[in-house]
Amino acid sequence: MSFQPQNASPFASAQRPLDDSYWRASRNPGGNKLPGYGLSGQPSTVTDTLNGFLGNQRTLPMYKDKPYFAPRRTGPRFRRKRTLYGSVVLLLLGLLWWYRESFGYWSGFSLGGPDLAKGEELWHWMQSLDSESENEGQEPIDWAARRERVRDAFIVSWDGYEKYAWGLDEYYPVRKGGRHMVQGGMGWIIVDALDTLMIMNLTSRVQHARNWIHNSLHYNQDHDVNTFETTIRMLGGLLSAHYLSTKYPNLAPVSDDDAGAPGEDLYIETATDLANRLLGAFDSNSGIPYASVNLNKSMGLPSHADAGASSTAEATTVQLEFKYLAKLTGEAEYWRAVERVMEVVDAQQVEDGLVPIYIDANSGHFRGSNIRLGSRGDSYYEYLIKQYLQTSKQEPIYKDMWDEALMGVRKHLIAYTKNAQLTILGERPDGLHNALHPKMDHLVCFMPGTIALGATGGQLLSEAKKSREWTQRHAEEILLAKELMKTCWATYLYTQTGLAPEITYFEVDSPPVMMGDLAGSTMTEGNRQPDQEEDLPLISKPLEPVKKDGSDHTASWRDDINIHTQDRHNLQRPETVESLMYMYRITGDETYRQWGWEMFKSFVKHTAVVETDGHQHPSGSDEGQADGSTTTTHRASRIVGFTSLSNADSIPPSKRDNMESFWLAETLKYFYLLFSDREFLSLEENVFNTEAHPFPKFELKGDLKTGWTRKTRS
Repeated sequence: MSFQPQNASPFASAQRPLDDSYWRASRNPGGNKLPGYGLSGQPSTVTDTLNGFLGNQRTLPMYKDKPYFAPRRTGPRFRRKRTLYGSVVLLLLGLLWWYRESFGYWSGFSLGGPDLAKGEELWHWMQSLDSESENEGQEPIDWAARRERVRDAFIVSWDGYEKYAWGLDEYYPVRKGGRHMVQGGMGWIIVDALDTLMIMNLTSRVQHARNWIHNSLHYNQDHDVNTFETTIRMLGGLLSAHYLSTKYPNLAPVSDDDAGAPGEDLYIETATDLANRLLGAFDSNSGIPYASVNLNKSMGLPSHADAGASSTAEATTVQLEFKYLAKLTGEAEYWRAVERVMEVVDAQQVEDGLVPIYIDANSGHFRGSNIRLGSRGDSYYEYLIKQYLQTSKQEPIYKDMWDEALMGVRKHLIAYTKNAQLTILGERPDGLHNALHPKMDHLVCFMPGTIALGATGGQLLSEAKKSREWTQRHAEEILLAKELMKTCWATYLYTQTGLAPEITYFEVDSPPVMMGDLAGSTMTEGNRQPDQEEDLPLISKPLEPVKKDGSDHTASWRDDINIHTQDRHNLQRPETVESLMYMYRITGDETYRQWGWEMFKSFVKHTAVVETDGHQHPSGSDEGQADGSTTTTHRASRIVGFTSLSNADSIPPSKRDNMESFWLAETLKYFYLLFSDREFLSLEENVFNTEAHPFPKFELKGDLKTGWTRKTRS
């Protein structure tokens, strides 16, 4: 999920050396579950010194062999302060380092500045995209080379940020500047993108990011920040960085976090400090978290909008993060706080598992009857199935809730377009028994991949079908995932840039043809063994290209799509490529990779920020010589970043001058994983949070277990 933050939240990172991407077995001997998730018992060092500054001299919990107990929450805590050096020389060096890290001076020192050659190479490749498309299909596809193009785009994006907006929360690649979301800043981009740096093995940049976290990151801002965004981006980013740096130490290796090194536990210590502050958001009468939290006071605050209500999706999309932290620390309070939210939500026994998009934090009751899987509703459903998978299928309560909700989606929200029978996932803004609105946010495109993940558990489809548990309902879910994936792809094909709008409307019959109207499905006839071994055939018509001469005036799939003027913007969102990654890894169908490649090329071609050397122009010019002849001067151009678009349905598109943090944290990461082997961060071993931060699956133990049961349905 990639909401645009309304209340911002803190965090950041930056830098590391070397460029290999080999994985090595865990340094934890014999550890095959969750290796290396403890504080080591090293001698008194910087870590011990820092403990005294974390509030009331409270020592940090030991993460190795930690007994289970509920932590005493600290309120406001003073952030780490630098220890005094023993000599004037060291003190001056420390001050210079602090000045550089805090204000961004010399930010490109580790790499000798941005990789200009990479930007020029990417620009030249961009010029060849049209001819490349004509030649595709003539040679075998080199997916490793395509993955490297994604890595190049990330490097260019990161290096521009590092040079012009280091440490700032927002980055404007056209103006070459940025700003903080709150006073003092929160390192929004650095921490969110940190694990992508690791996954792409950009070691020098990881080191720089890590240094920034160590020297400049703090969470004592006396300001309210969004509880959900801070959790999924900042807490999730730190936990993922801890996981990757300990489980895969040869992936962007940094000696500072090696076992026994003084900084081994930087990420987990910082995550724990942040989580303790975030817990204040859950201090409502019901246990539903407030929309915002003051980090300095650890105090929850109602939303400034929506009559103070919390978003249902936001309240129920913090569970993976706090549960994983509970597993790492052994501190069950984290687990109980987020588990309580699920109990309160489920106790209301909504119809067919579909929840309204607003919930009151104090009463714990839903507000209104707006049902949708776009903004404010989406990731509630995503985290149902992912909680089940995160704890190795040992909490079937969440699988039950997912199955119920997915059947509700099929019954009430799935409809078909008028001409091409494209499958859409609509909205019921006035409740389940009022009109369906044939509208899909781009955010809804997380759903195809999530449905496939729920049906197979992340296994290859051919393997999942061999299970005795495979039924006709699973087969229908895979068909639904394929159809929704195709619809999301159609929203990209429709625009002139090949990039989807923020919101798409669809033409449907009146009344619309619903999934429940189709005969023979498990919705009407009950579940059973699969009717056939082969995948169920698609219902929708092919997405035929429109003839260039405009002679094709027959109704086509394009007649089913309607983009409103105010919805034409593209925010570099990840949901479609996220689902493509899941669909490829689960079905093995290369079609999803190819769709992703076309999307990536469109991002490069239409969202790139291009600059030239001061006296040059992008395309060159003819200059006269003394003898009257002319020579061509080639002007050096390079890509220096990528930006959101105000209008994705025009050529050239109008640019917004803003690089979203999820462009680095999610969109480019999912492209990279789509073009990687499916075993690389496999779905069988990992679960991705809604901000694309990977966590390991683990098993229940001790106090970390399901502490509630569902009430009998009335």
